[in-house]
Amino acid sequence: MANLNLDEIYHFAVQLGKDAGGMLLSAANARIDGTAHTISTEKESAVDIVTQTDRSYTTRFIGEESYSKGTSKQYLIDESPTWCVDPLDGTVNYIHLVPFYCVSIGFVVNHEPVIGVVNAPFLHQLFSACKGKGAWLNESQQIPLLRSPIPPLPQEAPKGCVFSCEWGKDRRDAADGNLQRKVESFVNMATELVGRGGKGGMVHGVRSLGSATLDLAYCAMGSFDIWWEGGCWEWDVCAGICLLTEAGGLITTANPPDDFETSAIKPAKLGGRLYLAIRAAGDYEGETGRQAQERTVRAVWRRVRTLDYSRPGV
Repeated sequence: MANLNLDEIYHFAVQLGKDAGGMLLSAANARIDGTAHTISTEKESAVDIVTQTDRSYTTRFIGEESYSKGTSKQYLIDESPTWCVDPLDGTVNYIHLVPFYCVSIGFVVNHEPVIGVVNAPFLHQLFSACKGKGAWLNESQQIPLLRSPIPPLPQEAPKGCVFSCEWGKDRRDAADGNLQRKVESFVNMATELVGRGGKGGMVHGVRSLGSATLDLAYCAMGSFDIWWEGGCWEWDVCAGICLLTEAGGLITTANPPDDFETSAIKPAKLGGRLYLAIRAAGDYEGETGRQAQERTVRAVWRRVRTLDYSRPGV
């Protein structure tokens, strides 16, 4: 990383996010007024903005478009500086003109997301972060939004928390498959504390934006307390992980270890497809923010099922 000018790359990525987001917004407006291009064409064009503009850096490019349809999605990111990009996250939202879609641009060095830019153009929200420089909304508002002080996590978390989750694309009705395990976990988190054999979480609310990238951005912003997900890919989360960590959040694996009460809480693997994010937390009555985050992780692990999203290379 010593030979990389992260400030220069960051400003490049921010401008790239603005350009690609503007293209998505123009395409949405064209659909509204009846002069639209096809959605696939706009996504391909947004990819081209990234791949054709990147002439100044000796880097690799990884995204959904890096894989041929039907091939095994082996984890391809290594120690090399790599762009990890989703030109349109929240495609279903975009198709239906639900405003929660975005362009997601991450830059990875040695498996660590060090730059993240997320532009949700319909919402006029541009999130950006660079390692060691904090996370920002629209380049001027540092996040999390509540900072003076940063609120502590609820003492009985997940009770009182806003819990974010996604259904995902795998809808196979397999007995005890990922979909059924997700549903059971969602219900556990939502149920009253005395319910579900003591696994009820009584969260304050459940949210599903239809975009893993924006779920993470909203966690970084402090609007969501918890995000739990399995099945998405590194281009869905790379930029968001940078946002979250620079905003003081924690991200680890979605799957509870056997000894979840005492097991070390390790950072999530970028390509692991299993993620549990906790927003930044302030200190409160002798408990540090980090201790509260870890307490909340263990409380979630106690209530969720193990998911199977294994893949080659991880």
